[in-house]
Amino acid sequence: MRLFCFPYAGGAASVFRDWSDGLPADVEVCPIQLPGRGARLMEPPLSQLPPLIEALAEALLPLLDKPFALFGHSLGSLVSFELARQLRTKHQVRPVRLFVSAGPAPQIPHRGPPIHNLPEKEFSAELRRLNGTPGELLNHKELMDIVLPSLRADFALYESYRYSSGPPLNCPISTYGGLNDPKVKYNDLEAWRDQTSVSFSIRMFAGDHFFLRTTQALLLRALSQELL
Repeated sequence: MRLFCFPYAGGAASVFRDWSDGLPADVEVCPIQLPGRGARLMEPPLSQLPPLIEALAEALLPLLDKPFALFGHSLGSLVSFELARQLRTKHQVRPVRLFVSAGPAPQIPHRGPPIHNLPEKEFSAELRRLNGTPGELLNHKELMDIVLPSLRADFALYESYRYSSGPPLNCPISTYGGLNDPKVKYNDLEAWRDQTSVSFSIRMFAGDHFFLRTTQALLLRALSQELL
């Protein structure tokens, strides 16, 4: 089985670099590197979800020759959900399970004012408040100048998203959340139940919005149980 993993806003494929160590040997972890980061740093990042989903579906289709699952954290949960819908509509394939982590259900409107177009100083302050960008990066102006376009693009992806209603997915959905997440509450995760016509589960972990870093071993154990 292949497990395609989509990071949070500002994250890269490296977020999942050691996940294979905590998952069954027959699960091939496939971290997704979006344009504008890591080895794809020189490629322009995408700031609208539809073209990103089109590109992902085309790139991943040759790899869907065996059972696969999708995992997305925060922004990644939205990307993985829309990818699952695109694969169903355009290619008549589906994941064995969709894992959505620290992301509100797509039908819940975005809360709060957008931040992706704030001036650099205010944008950096918001990144610091959200606690997802390493402090050493925020304090390094030269590095920030390099990664700022992809960070802004990621937040634009989420803030410009408009949910369009459609039939629920015909694959199970598992949701994960942080007990102390100030952004995504239990009810935001529970609302994912409406997006599947089959089984649904929800599990909460100790930690904030980035519990996948602080409780990684427990998260991977839960993933292993559900994949098997």
